[in-house]
Amino acid sequence: MTEPLWEPDLLPDEQIAPHNIEAERAALGSTFYDLTAIDAIDRVIAGPEDFWEHRHQIIWQTIAGMYCRDRKPKIDPITVAAELLATGELTKIGGAAYLHELAQSVPVVGNADGYAEIIREHAQLRAVLTATRKASQRVMSAANTAAEILEAAMADLQAAAKGVQPADEKLSVADRWMGFVDELEAGHDPRALDTPWYDLNEIVELKPGQLITVGAGTGQGKSLFGMNLAAHIALTRGRPALVASLEMGGSELMARLTAAEAGVNVDKLVRRKLDPSDWEKVFRAAPKLQNAENFILDDSPNLTLGKIRARVRWMAASGRTPAIVVADYLQLLTPEPSGKKERSRANEVAELSRGLKLLAMEFEIPVVALAQFNRGAVGRQPLVSDFKDSSAIEQDSNVIVLMHRPLAEDGSDTGPRAGEIDLIVAKNRNGASGRIVALTFQGHYARLRSMGRG
Repeated sequence: MTEPLWEPDLLPDEQIAPHNIEAERAALGSTFYDLTAIDAIDRVIAGPEDFWEHRHQIIWQTIAGMYCRDRKPKIDPITVAAELLATGELTKIGGAAYLHELAQSVPVVGNADGYAEIIREHAQLRAVLTATRKASQRVMSAANTAAEILEAAMADLQAAAKGVQPADEKLSVADRWMGFVDELEAGHDPRALDTPWYDLNEIVELKPGQLITVGAGTGQGKSLFGMNLAAHIALTRGRPALVASLEMGGSELMARLTAAEAGVNVDKLVRRKLDPSDWEKVFRAAPKLQNAENFILDDSPNLTLGKIRARVRWMAASGRTPAIVVADYLQLLTPEPSGKKERSRANEVAELSRGLKLLAMEFEIPVVALAQFNRGAVGRQPLVSDFKDSSAIEQDSNVIVLMHRPLAEDGSDTGPRAGEIDLIVAKNRNGASGRIVALTFQGHYARLRSMGRG
């Protein structure tokens, strides 16, 4: 018998939220007849929360746990009831009798995936309903600006739309083999991005889903690295790029970008003091820059991971999904609000680091996080343990590049290695680590160059 949709403890709009009790019962009941039904359901739904009824969530978690725990699991109404009794949840689901009802409610035993698709569809519809309700509440309370409300709504809707791996996704070695051979013949991973520094490219590739962390001390060139890299992807390779900067405002970012591309002293651009020869260089670079619609510089105040994610979604919705995201810099990002009353700074930075890693994986793009060293790294070659505030940065990163300028003892850029900067590849999951690449440091042009290339 189908239970009534009305429940007295729910608000009216929650009572009519999309759900299909028959499909939920049939899916759960199918697992009692055929263990392969568990895999079929698991491939389609996002998790227990896709079930509308709370007791169905409990039953699914129990069945899935039993299935994963034992080599040859025995799953039927009796064994599941015994498991629920042991965990103290049998009465929550309506007793053992309800499990037998589920077994009797299966129209077709071999259609578990079809029932799961109905469950998933209704769960996504509920998520959309929740997202729109939250957006309406934000509008009515006027607690945020229109732009902030829109970004939050986009994030909620994107989360609602996010599905799971399709059942026909090719995961076997046989499915993957020919694609891998094609990459071998091409001599590179076609999804990977290069950098503007040919000698660094011999060691590091920027692959989708990776977090690449670039560390440096104050004024040691990490922002130059980030802007030069993003400009290379956007202007030279013609791919969309996003720079999310809390270090500099839009005007300063434009001055540095123009200095690097035009070869004009950045100080003249910042002070707006150009001579005729400078203007000539700027005009030569103008066509490239004035058509750089795919190069996005986000200098919004109080940038959070949520805002960066919303910006990526906005770019994707406008047909220019970023090929790379550069965050400048990690420790300046504003942590997302948390229910925890007290969080240490180390925990906050760890959450930011992990969030950037998840962003890379979610959109299958490389995310480059610029990060600050602590004061103990001043005056010596840096280590991966020198990142300010958290050791989690080292753990989350696929690639770590440490920047070091070999300055004189008095801190001046003099001596046998004046005008140079070292990129130390301290971690590299897809290649050699411990290698050092020396670049030319052209701070007056806001750029880094490979040796021998002015």
